Amino acid sequence: MPTIERTVLAPGLSISRVVTGLWQIADMERDGRVLDLDAAARAMTPYVEAGFTSFDMADHYGSAEIIAGKCRALGDPGRVQLLTKWVPTPGPVGAADVRGAIERSLTRLGTETIELLQFHAWNYADPSWLDALFHLQDLKQEGLIRHLGLTNVDAAHLRVALASGIEVVSNQVSCSLLDRRAAGRLAAVCAEYGVGLLAYGTVCGGWLSEKWLGQDEPDWEHAGTWSQMKYGRFIRAAGGWSALQRVLSAAAGVAARHGVSLTNVATRFIMEQPGVAAVIVGARLGERAHLDDNARLCAFQLSADDRAELEAAIATLTPIPGDCGDEYRTPPFLTASGDLSHHLDALAPPYEVRPGPRGTHRCFSGTSWEPLAGFSRAVRAGGRISVSGTTATHGQRVIGGTDPAAQTHAVIDKIEGALQSLGGRLEHVVRTRVFVSHLDHWEPVARAHGERFGTIQPANTLVEARLVGAEYLVEIEADAELGDDPD
Repeated sequence: MPTIERTVLAPGLSISRVVTGLWQIADMERDGRVLDLDAAARAMTPYVEAGFTSFDMADHYGSAEIIAGKCRALGDPGRVQLLTKWVPTPGPVGAADVRGAIERSLTRLGTETIELLQFHAWNYADPSWLDALFHLQDLKQEGLIRHLGLTNVDAAHLRVALASGIEVVSNQVSCSLLDRRAAGRLAAVCAEYGVGLLAYGTVCGGWLSEKWLGQDEPDWEHAGTWSQMKYGRFIRAAGGWSALQRVLSAAAGVAARHGVSLTNVATRFIMEQPGVAAVIVGARLGERAHLDDNARLCAFQLSADDRAELEAAIATLTPIPGDCGDEYRTPPFLTASGDLSHHLDALAPPYEVRPGPRGTHRCFSGTSWEPLAGFSRAVRAGGRISVSGTTATHGQRVIGGTDPAAQTHAVIDKIEGALQSLGGRLEHVVRTRVFVSHLDHWEPVARAHGERFGTIQPANTLVEARLVGAEYLVEIEADAELGDDPD
């Protein structure tokens, strides 16, 4: 068996470049099914012995953390790397909430330190995601977490976190022959800050395999596992069954030249993308292992001709919309159910809303400036929302550090949070006014504005102005018109 490639994801954390994903534990336990946890733990041992020593899981992957902890206890604990995630429900997050979640994972994993804790945020317009990250950073300093990562975070908000001083070493995102979003702005931010990408979904729930080459289109309403239902939506977003067949045909031709499987080619292509530290390949413990096939990922490399053939097929696809992680935040929701019903009950309003005079409603973000100067973050009067000049202030912090683009994204998040709290959306914005403290910053600020408003295109003004505080690089105010939109 080939030697499994490894990479140093962060100082003191070496992982296998083929990480075994345990998300299918949740699917195996669906509908009240019960796994033999000890047997499942023993089923992990062959992976470790073959060199696949790194495992990815989450607090909501059923019994995955317990099973992984049992496996770690079976052999040499120092040989196994357990990477987990925390996916909190939306809403306010305090230090006690964060500590409780991490201590729960530590207990389930049977360890004193989590080697890599990856965080998922549902709504960037709610600043609780930043509170959670700062609390996690504190636990890292305390030693309960060795390294911090993110999952399903787009380029803009990875930049916000990093520029705000969060020590992020990785970002786990969907990446496949069908989904090339990570190769855009996200890859550039990762290269700038030295963040490794952990790529999941490389075989799209099994759709990128010989099994489906030349086959008739399946019944999407009965597509099998959660993974197959989820990535079935990716297939339809990328152009449908005929588009998938073009990619499968190209990958099959490359596979035949190398004497490997089509899934090997699909995954190896992602392994060789810039910035990809490792790929995550799912396992159904005790059912099938695919160890030999996975090991072949480290036995060949793609040639320039191979890559060109695959890229030609990819070029015929419809790009997956948005940025990485948008499938969990904005329509169309590319999830198993096509919405967030199996993830969330509802999103809480990010900010406090109080009734005002003459039927108005006023939103407050909690900054000290609001009571001091006697103003609201935003006011809704009928179908109109006016948002005050907004900086990247959150509590006593300035989000985004000295990075003007990061501050701009943080400001727009805050504006979006005010709009959401008053029943609006960013798409309702008809006018923005942007003030920069140094004209040298106009371009990164304008580009960040363009990332967020590029499809909305409100009327806009950008001017240089002296802002209140040298730490503020940008201030933005906005007007929104809801009109007759019931949402």
